[in-house]
Amino acid sequence: MSGLAVKVRQAKPDDAEGIARVYIDSWHDTYAAILPMRLLCAMTPRGQAARWRSAVRVRGEAVFVAEDENDGIVGMASCGQARDATLGFDGEVYTLYVDPACYGAGIGRALLRNAFAWMSERGYGSCVIWAHKKNNARFFYEKVGGRLIAERSGRMMGDPICEAAFGWRKLALAETSRA
Repeated sequence: MSGLAVKVRQAKPDDAEGIARVYIDSWHDTYAAILPMRLLCAMTPRGQAARWRSAVRVRGEAVFVAEDENDGIVGMASCGQARDATLGFDGEVYTLYVDPACYGAGIGRALLRNAFAWMSERGYGSCVIWAHKKNNARFFYEKVGGRLIAERSGRMMGDPICEAAFGWRKLALAETSRA
């Protein structure tokens, strides 16, 4: 996937299959050694497409896709109101995934920039993103200005997971080299 010509736009229900592919491929790439295989194997294109088709239609939230003219959807993000008001952030990026073949091409930064713009237009002033503590994306979040603000433990399919929250007090990315 060289020579990407990527545009970020708000997703439509017809994008659900492409979003599902990126989501599943990213999870399989990122979490293979972190999460139980039964969880990763339980993710089906049909089930995820239905989930994302529904998410695209939710009022008050947004789903974005990064689309390449040749390769189709190569990234996705979703955002809306923060789910945990006790952290002191009003907006939240719920998901941010890039096709593993496209890492390092600036797609994550472009998706995050669009999510921040969407939230800003709706009066949000800050943002939080939760990531699995062992997810290497945490370094991307730090590089673009996110600060570690909280950690929590939970369960996924009965197995313990640890997550880290990264926060932006202002909806702006740090200006660094391409991420």
